[in-house]
Amino acid sequence: MSQDHLNDARFETRTIHAGQGPDPQTGAVMTPVYLTSTYAQTSPGQTIGGYEYSRTHNPTRTALQDNLASLEGGAWGLCFSSGLAATNALMDRLVPGDHVIAGNDLYGGTYRIFTKVFERYGIEFSFVDTRDVESIRGALTPKTKYVYIETPSNPLLNLTDIAAAAEITHAGGAQLVVDNTFATPALQRPLELGADIVLHSLTKYLGGHSDVVAGALIGNDQTTQEELAFYQNSVGGTPGAMDAFLVLRGTKTLAIRMQRHGENALAVAKHLEAHDGVEKVFYPGLPSFPQHELAKRQMASGGGMVSFELKGGVLAGETFASSTKIFTLAESLGGVESLVETPPSMTHASIPPEVRHAAGLMDGLVRLSVGIEHVDDLIADIDQALVTALATANQHG
Repeated sequence: MSQDHLNDARFETRTIHAGQGPDPQTGAVMTPVYLTSTYAQTSPGQTIGGYEYSRTHNPTRTALQDNLASLEGGAWGLCFSSGLAATNALMDRLVPGDHVIAGNDLYGGTYRIFTKVFERYGIEFSFVDTRDVESIRGALTPKTKYVYIETPSNPLLNLTDIAAAAEITHAGGAQLVVDNTFATPALQRPLELGADIVLHSLTKYLGGHSDVVAGALIGNDQTTQEELAFYQNSVGGTPGAMDAFLVLRGTKTLAIRMQRHGENALAVAKHLEAHDGVEKVFYPGLPSFPQHELAKRQMASGGGMVSFELKGGVLAGETFASSTKIFTLAESLGGVESLVETPPSMTHASIPPEVRHAAGLMDGLVRLSVGIEHVDDLIADIDQALVTALATANQHG
């Protein structure tokens, strides 16, 4: 299929073909992995196809960037060595005195780079509960450059009304950045709802196999692209060609994987909600979720992440996470295999307890990345871990 014909193709088709035509020299169906640092020039400053050095451009990375732009409905994509490298490039555009509004329920690494790195350089941050978009309006200042949100958020799966947030952000003269890692473009496309920039940790669902670390920024505005590309090249946080190839391999199955992740996660969430030992379940696909109507409006499904609290508190939560057999106790998420973790002691340990608690992240929270195994096996594993966790908590209660 020619790239020109892909503009009218549906999402599932574009995951496989966008940016990835057969190699013109050999006809190879799979995108070649260009393991080269430099490129021959026909004369000084005259490149072949615009490639001179792989930190600046690499054909495998170009294919991935074009693929991601198509999936998110953007005009351009830029790839980085990690999601945090992508976040760093965003912050590199700012100068001392600039202001960023961010959600108060963020991935711990994002909170850390904001408060421990860029606050030192004179960038100011306000953390607000963006479930109420009016909190964004109240925090805007003349120096606000970004409103940065995760929706669903990590780890409480809070949602932000992207269209409403975009309207408020633009009225304040700022850009709306949406971390779309949890939903992926298979379930949610923030640019279509008014966002200016979409951020991804490609390590997660887009890679999909827990074997690559990478990140991306996608958008439509050309000036923004040029500024971010300058920092992509100048700072040098770019992915290698093999990393780009692995993510391209992942995006090909994104649509069907996200369907299975969502089906399994909904079944797991319903099962947990019905269990007497479970205090609270966080999952946008549940009718009981406070923002369920918003989830139905801007997401195709609730996604593959489920968080919950057990009645036995911290001890029960940590015992549960240590007792599963199919769910692997590990950080990260979005792979085909199921993972379990306790955010306060793992992915969100860099956030001070008082800040976590104020955002509703309690110390006994458990987060599940529900994989694509058979759902009956996953539920059986959850049940046996619940028995152990609740028994342990009762013994020490």
